[in-house]
Amino acid sequence: MDPRLSLLPLNSLRAFEAAARHLSFSHAADELGVTPAAVSHQIRALEERLGHRLFLRRTRAVELTDAGRRLLPGVAQGFTTLVRAVAELGAPEDESVLTVTASPSVAARWLLPRLDGFQSAHPDLDIRISASNRLVDLGREGVDVGLRFGQGNYPGMHIDRLMDVDLFPVCSPDMVTPQKPLNCPADLAHHTLLHDESWSWRDGPVPGWEMWLKAIGETGVDARRGMRLDGAALTLEAAAMGRGVALASSGITGDDLASGRLIRPFDPSLDLPLDLGIFFVCQPETLERPAVAAFRDWVLAEVAAGSRILPG
Repeated sequence: MDPRLSLLPLNSLRAFEAAARHLSFSHAADELGVTPAAVSHQIRALEERLGHRLFLRRTRAVELTDAGRRLLPGVAQGFTTLVRAVAELGAPEDESVLTVTASPSVAARWLLPRLDGFQSAHPDLDIRISASNRLVDLGREGVDVGLRFGQGNYPGMHIDRLMDVDLFPVCSPDMVTPQKPLNCPADLAHHTLLHDESWSWRDGPVPGWEMWLKAIGETGVDARRGMRLDGAALTLEAAAMGRGVALASSGITGDDLASGRLIRPFDPSLDLPLDLGIFFVCQPETLERPAVAAFRDWVLAEVAAGSRILPG
């Protein structure tokens, strides 16, 4: 073994490559399964070792310095070469297995309730679902397909935009009473607001009550008060149980509204469009696999038929 290899700070280089690719310490931390503080520590150690500053740290973003831009191509190519070498020694691809990653809400509220139809048509396929908010690197982690919620910036990937996303209030029909009406947004001052706290992955403004109330010009409701929950599925379940009023996305216009568990108290003209969407994502070469192509066709058909996806 070349003794120089033992001197390479591989963990720090991996943290640098992920942060440089995402231009985000938090996204890099999600990918690597560590905390943003750990990513920052590894990068500072690498900067000290190299004697060069690699990132310019802004309030809510990071930028590569000239030194960082010079270092990135070689580091990225090095890790790609390592991954390819290891993959070539792996077991042959099992065509009977399809691995899908999706957020917990997409998996629980959209995919699983409808999966019987796909499995009935493809009984020989073994479906493996990873429900996580972590941004998974499909190629490096052996995942075939992602149902992703974001801005659609997935370089080098095949992408299908499944739908746009907007926000609007929803609640249980039992919440609306003569004593506590919901005739207009100002009435929210007399109701509990339910907050989805699972947006920590997002750099920039966080969708929520403050954003929605500001967009419609409502200043008489305190957007900070209410109950805070972890995840869209839990937040909407709390709303259906009558615990308060939640903000839903376009995807909720399916089962819960159709069944009457949730209602929309306000006019759709108050919906707030977001710069986000739901995307089907895979590596271009995996579309050649019959299992992946069949799953993509099924997802597109379900969305076209009105089976909307709930993000978050």
